[in-house]
Amino acid sequence: MIVAMDSLINAAVVGALGLIAGLLLGFLLFRRGASKGASRKNPSTVRRDPEHAAALAERQRLREVYTLISTLTATLKYQRVLDMALDLSANALSTSSTPADRLVSAVLLFAQSESKQPSLSVGSARRFPPADMRVILPGANGLIASVIESGEAQLSSDVAKDPELARFVALRACKVACCLPLRAGLDTYGVLLFAHPDPAFFTQANREILDIISHQAVIAIQNARLYSDLEQEKNRMMEIQEEARKKLARDLHDGPTQSIAAIAMRLNFARRLLERDPKATADEIAKIEELARRTTKEIRHMLFTLRPLVLESQGLVPAL
Repeated sequence: MIVAMDSLINAAVVGALGLIAGLLLGFLLFRRGASKGASRKNPSTVRRDPEHAAALAERQRLREVYTLISTLTATLKYQRVLDMALDLSANALSTSSTPADRLVSAVLLFAQSESKQPSLSVGSARRFPPADMRVILPGANGLIASVIESGEAQLSSDVAKDPELARFVALRACKVACCLPLRAGLDTYGVLLFAHPDPAFFTQANREILDIISHQAVIAIQNARLYSDLEQEKNRMMEIQEEARKKLARDLHDGPTQSIAAIAMRLNFARRLLERDPKATADEIAKIEELARRTTKEIRHMLFTLRPLVLESQGLVPAL
């Protein structure tokens, strides 16, 4: 229970940080949209101005992005967090003047490969063919390695010559790539990768938005992993309890249950023997008494050797 409470407290702290990051992103996007729909001198002119319609569309897009941020923060399903991080990025970068319909994106996550060396696999992607989804990268060269080592977002305008990015078919038509680390403290979960055919697509404003989204994604990933760990711990506890129940049932059936059945049979024999041989009956009752004592000792031994659940969840010291 203590482990579970600590995990929940950590999840709450991480969630609070996620809310702050979401608010920062919302403010940044709102400021970006507000600059496009600057105030007009005459209200009637504003209604007729075509830029006013564009400003309204921008505000609607910002509301949708904010909704995605809120959903991302509250999402506890790991795969859904990865998918929403990419969808949120595409929605945040897409505007009426620069749509993100050609944006290629992926979440690359660390996992243990067969060689026991950390490697990057595709956790989720947009506009990746099936072959790209199976690509495994060592993360030791090129843009990805530089981002992981520095812990900072970086751009590359030479995607075709990158030793690792060149393995993705979906990136061959892209002229520029933006890679951001998914890092929290000393833990690096992987990277967010974005690429686009337009060399000027990743402006400073767009890079700032992606940087905030990457931090938000890390927080959501931490929440999802904490929730997954709690679910696994709960399932492990249930399995332990079920196994203990089955073991107790087997032990009771093979031990005390057989002894009690024997006591009942011998008592029935002693009752019948009492009418013919009182002395033999006394000896038989003594044997029954000894059998009852052994059965009592056996039951106490079983109770003593039952493994307490606190030993599994919190260790030896709390159990003692």
